[in-house]
Amino acid sequence: MNNAGKMIEIQWVDLKNRFPNIELHEFVVMPNHFHGILEIVGNKQPQGIAKNNMGQPQGIAPTVGDIIAAFKSITTVEYIRGIKQHNWKPCNRKLWQRNYWEHIIRNEKSYYNISEYIINNPQKWKEDTLYEK
Repeated sequence: MNNAGKMIEIQWVDLKNRFPNIELHEFVVMPNHFHGILEIVGNKQPQGIAKNNMGQPQGIAPTVGDIIAAFKSITTVEYIRGIKQHNWKPCNRKLWQRNYWEHIIRNEKSYYNISEYIINNPQKWKEDTLYEK
């Protein structure tokens, strides 16, 4: 994995610090895409933010869309920094596609199948239509 891929990996794992209400499961950084399983586990309070004992609403928990948007934004900023400071290959227009593919995992069988797909994705890279040697 190149340095850009390592940066993507680091930022994915760091999402847990930004969003304490998530669990990160299997993920893989590929040369032209990324797969990851993200679980929203509850409304945990970020460290350093005091709880309001008055029963007042404390804001809305972030959605999957909010979390992915933050991930894309953070990694884009870091990638631009890598281009400027470490001569990383400039990306053509945008680092990420506009949207993302979201699938709700509803049972253990689905979780297992998706996990296996992610784990085995690197071995199938040469079959990808965008594979480059």
